[in-house]
Amino acid sequence: MPAVNTSSLRPAVFILMGFPGIEHLQHWLSVPFTVLYITALVANSILILVVTLEKSLHSPMYLFLCMLAMVDIGLCTCTLPKVLEVLWLNKNISFEGCFIQMFFIYSFASLESSILVMMAYDRYIAIYNPLRYTTILSRTLIAKIFFSFLIRDVILTGLIPIFASRLPYCSTNVVPHCYCDHMAVAKLACANIIMNSYYGLAAAFSIAGFDFVLIIFSYIMIFRAVLKLGTKGARLKALNTCGSHLVVIMYFYISTIFNYVVYRFGNEIPVHVHNIFSVLCLLIPPVLNPIVYAVRTKEIRQAFQKHFLRRTIKPKINFH
Repeated sequence: MPAVNTSSLRPAVFILMGFPGIEHLQHWLSVPFTVLYITALVANSILILVVTLEKSLHSPMYLFLCMLAMVDIGLCTCTLPKVLEVLWLNKNISFEGCFIQMFFIYSFASLESSILVMMAYDRYIAIYNPLRYTTILSRTLIAKIFFSFLIRDVILTGLIPIFASRLPYCSTNVVPHCYCDHMAVAKLACANIIMNSYYGLAAAFSIAGFDFVLIIFSYIMIFRAVLKLGTKGARLKALNTCGSHLVVIMYFYISTIFNYVVYRFGNEIPVHVHNIFSVLCLLIPPVLNPIVYAVRTKEIRQAFQKHFLRRTIKPKINFH
């Protein structure tokens, strides 16, 4: 049998169209995207610095916040610079670069989900068994849990770009998106992609779906523990904190699952609407997380004032 010329099935580059249908507005869209990206970078970087500099914050809770901040920086950085380049300068991305970007986007998104699970477990231990908090959540256990999630996420999400890269792309190389989304690229293949679609959904629900169930279970246990607290003030404080966290968690999981489902079944939704939403899915959590998890935490606010504003925090003295 004659050898198959596989090079003809692999374009040298893909052309990212950005937001088809609203090309005249693409430059204006870059403004809010840039503001959100810079905000995410600055806020998460400051959070990491504050926790690193303040020794009193070297505990599991703040370690998880730092891990989340680093993942948030990675998630928006592997997406937004290329999106802005597409909107202003160059729409081309190499064949290999496209699937590398795809791998990092899905890997960081999966890691974000994993860390949210770890943070929910952290809050459960802190409320349910505060006296053994540091004993249970040792650095050894944290490392084991993190690397277990990391291996799961890398394997499950890593297969998505590998399978997609092996498809034959013998027709168009124009991607109707602003970054290398899995289904946006796979739909260009001149082959049946139903297995790619099913695997993408299976991976998404195996990671996001499983993690979401664990988080909901953790918060049910947290609420049960909160209701047993002695004073009304303590219960309200704990519920207020959990409520803020749940808003961010619900946004992350609902938007992620919606993004997966729409690309497979939402043919009536305009492409530019879905593209904008998919970018916001990757941008909003890195902006919200430092606000909800850090700004609302008194210890982090005080550490920020101490190290960046050079203010001395005076302890409150209660006279009885």
